[in-house]
Amino acid sequence: MNVEATVDTAVVGAGSIGIAVAYYLTTKHGIRDVVLIDPLDPMSLTSAQSGENYRNWWPHPIMTAYTNHSTDLMERIASATGNRINMTRRGYALVTRRSKPEDLISDLYAGYGNDARSSIRIHEGNSASYQPPLSANWETAPDGVDVLCDTALIRKTFPSYAPDIATVLHIRRAGSISGQQLGQFMLEAIREAGGRVLRGTLGAIEGSHPFQLRVDTADGAKHVRADRVVNAAGLFFKKVAKLLGEDVPVSCVYQQKIAFEDREGTIPRDMPFSIDLDGQRIDWTDEEREVLAEDPEAARLLAPMKGGIHCRPDGAEDGKWIKLGWAYNETPSDPDGPEPIDPQFPDTVLRGASRLNPSLKAYIGRLPRGAHHYGGYYAMTPENWPLIGPMRTPGVFMAGALSGFGTMAACATGDVCADWVVGRAVPDYATVLSAARYENASLMAELSAQSSKGVL
Repeated sequence: MNVEATVDTAVVGAGSIGIAVAYYLTTKHGIRDVVLIDPLDPMSLTSAQSGENYRNWWPHPIMTAYTNHSTDLMERIASATGNRINMTRRGYALVTRRSKPEDLISDLYAGYGNDARSSIRIHEGNSASYQPPLSANWETAPDGVDVLCDTALIRKTFPSYAPDIATVLHIRRAGSISGQQLGQFMLEAIREAGGRVLRGTLGAIEGSHPFQLRVDTADGAKHVRADRVVNAAGLFFKKVAKLLGEDVPVSCVYQQKIAFEDREGTIPRDMPFSIDLDGQRIDWTDEEREVLAEDPEAARLLAPMKGGIHCRPDGAEDGKWIKLGWAYNETPSDPDGPEPIDPQFPDTVLRGASRLNPSLKAYIGRLPRGAHHYGGYYAMTPENWPLIGPMRTPGVFMAGALSGFGTMAACATGDVCADWVVGRAVPDYATVLSAARYENASLMAELSAQSSKGVL
């Protein structure tokens, strides 16, 4: 075999996760011989479809610790670069029409673990202690969670919401970043340290210590010898595992979003990323119901729909664009097959989102020209936790299955995976984010019993 390159570590996948792994290998551990292997331009597939949001609340303290770690790392980069990554912090507002929902508040306490009592603030009256999201500055925004149970306070703070909203869980360490700028910053550092990108598809992995990788490029097969390999292949995470004779419990579920210019000014520019937790039955007209009922695929939209629809202002504070999303699809599909984009989705998500922000009804049936309807796959495990750490094959590591939280968790994923690769100690939470958790029967039973998996 004609080996055309010899490297310390080959990272398969040049999305946000693979780039972050390579970044921490080079900048934290001084490993210069790193190659990123991908058939596409960096950050051009799933990473290009990111909602570019981040949050530190999850219904389990392990995931909260993990995303807190990632946010710490993003803040360091924001500070070091003059906020090149456009980090903002207006929070996540989780809303419901239920008055003081004890189950949701219980999930908050469970997710924040030992920090819950100091982090969660309940506002049952028009509380003067509540700080509304006046500024997007991440350095001055409050931490913790504010639970607003007073309708007058909710109406005053979030005037665009429907008047029937009874409770808002305002997650404060949350907001938005530019995932593309974060990736570009990391790529520049990787290249400066001597790392590079190889455009091609991984066709085979043979041998061990070192591994022989065949990469199929536009110029024919190239062969790379690597002491270590990282599977950060995103949608093709499972396919790369199969090249090693391994299987991973990961499926790909397609989710969609729309973005458009809010010419009517329906959404305040200072509104946090807002998620309607309540399920709903969409208010179709009788004529629309008849049409939908004739199509077996569309007919499911007539049934009660799950909650989790979200809306946020997009771009600069003086901009006009907004994004809407609704991860209601639960059917896995093959990312190698045709993109299962649903032409009905823009109308569906608009109608659903207008229940929380009624002013959005102005766009039903009349989306502005230039509206962007797009989608991407959530690569996810059944419990919606990532897989970061050693694979069964010695010398091979993995960083994947980050479903809809790849942008927000990329830094922690890259940092932890790089520690695994070089044999450094990993954070306390990290072991159960590896495949080792499947040997922990009590943890898996706990995760199976959870009412929420944090899918948004």
